[in-house]
Amino acid sequence: MQVVLAQPRGFCAGVERAIEIVERALEKYGPPIYVRHEIVHNRHVVERLRAKGAHFVDEIDEIPKGAVTIFSAHGVASAIEERAADRGLPVIDATCPLVSKVHIEGQRYANQGREIILIGHAGHPEIVGTMGRIDGRVHLISTPEEVARLEVADPDKLAFITQTTLSVDDTRAVIEALKARFPSIVGPDTKDICYATQNRQRAARELAKIVDVVLVVGAPNSSNSNRLREIAAESGVPSYLIEDARALDPGWIEGTASVGITAGASAPAELVEEVIARLRELTSVELSELPGVTENVRFRMPSQLIDLAG
Repeated sequence: MQVVLAQPRGFCAGVERAIEIVERALEKYGPPIYVRHEIVHNRHVVERLRAKGAHFVDEIDEIPKGAVTIFSAHGVASAIEERAADRGLPVIDATCPLVSKVHIEGQRYANQGREIILIGHAGHPEIVGTMGRIDGRVHLISTPEEVARLEVADPDKLAFITQTTLSVDDTRAVIEALKARFPSIVGPDTKDICYATQNRQRAARELAKIVDVVLVVGAPNSSNSNRLREIAAESGVPSYLIEDARALDPGWIEGTASVGITAGASAPAELVEEVIARLRELTSVELSELPGVTENVRFRMPSQLIDLAG
């Protein structure tokens, strides 16, 4: 069987930074370290960090006063920051810098007196955080059809921003519908879209062109992993999202000549290696990798941990 790996796949710079922040904080301050929500959307990552002494909580009130606290890569609302300050919690912010950039853009538009149209998925932690960092009215939409139902105060005072785990392709139709209905609307350049999301989706699309089945390694609650599976499926190829090698159903690949593998931005490389090992148990494998973008982005560590950043 031909097994083809997408390039790029797996961890992005924002996820690598967030995980390193927890590890460096444990090294510097010792356990326990408290993390609000999953640091990234991957159970294996969370369990590994938990074993080292990280405690994952849903609410700030669950954290003992004075305990070192980390905000997840998805970002948090201003009210969460304020609550942490009220409780005297020393906070290390692991928000992805690209998410922080969206927060800054949204507030800048709000300061101009504009209503904000936020393109994203309701309930996603990044969306909850972004909506909670903008002073002003924010409309959340996810489809072009919702544009027609928008009710705004002034059609000439609008701006849009997007969830970082959506690509240019994901948002194109919605943005076109916004511009068609509200010609004066402003928004960030497409170059501000998360590079990692765009690169992984492009690679998944290319992968689906040349294989019989696509396996996406990622968590079921990972927005970008689910989207990779959808993109491959849209190409007409059977596509499956699997959390790890144990989730691989041999029936999916029975009789197929080629299998493609990619991984969401929060999926560790070892999970991909385990899937490959599982395939080798089922059949002989000839492994190759598609040519693609090589990512060498690195984000600066928070000031509290720079002395340990290597």
